[in-house]
Amino acid sequence: MRRGIVGGTFDPPHLAHLVVGETAYRQMGLDVVTFIPAGAPWQKLARSVSDADDRWNMTLCAVDGVDYFVADDREVRRDGWSYTIDTLEELPGDDLVLILGADAASRLATWERAKDVLEAATIAVVPRPGTEKRLVEDSLSDADLVWLDAPLLDISGSELRRRARAGASVRFLVREAVWRYIEEHRIYD
Repeated sequence: MRRGIVGGTFDPPHLAHLVVGETAYRQMGLDVVTFIPAGAPWQKLARSVSDADDRWNMTLCAVDGVDYFVADDREVRRDGWSYTIDTLEELPGDDLVLILGADAASRLATWERAKDVLEAATIAVVPRPGTEKRLVEDSLSDADLVWLDAPLLDISGSELRRRARAGASVRFLVREAVWRYIEEHRIYD
């Protein structure tokens, strides 16, 4: 099976995540795109992260109704830090495509067992505002790297959280079910 993996904090999962998954699905000939929220994201030590169960439930809401999108809770259930390599190694036999924004891809060399990540998966990169293509290519010169032709959607979880906490609507920046979950559970109040 050719499996795309979109990992992240998903605090909250937003339309840019889904557009990236859709783009990779079409361009890379994937059978499925798996969205995996990080349980304890080591890269986010400097800020608080919403409860893992809420992020998991929002991820379920985000992928609902798209037959080639699935959510996977293995990192939410895992004790300790969430490392991408651990997840990739738990998917033997699949042809893996790790889907990253250019900002994350430019930092991949700092990840736990980065060299093993590059051996375990093709890296599909989506351009992001503020990150130069050359920076990514220089930092991942040993990678099987593919650039995706996705629209540049400048949506970030931090901006959505800021808006929600300020009382502004995020309704049309996330799927309707995600918005309802945020509102009903008062995630960012």
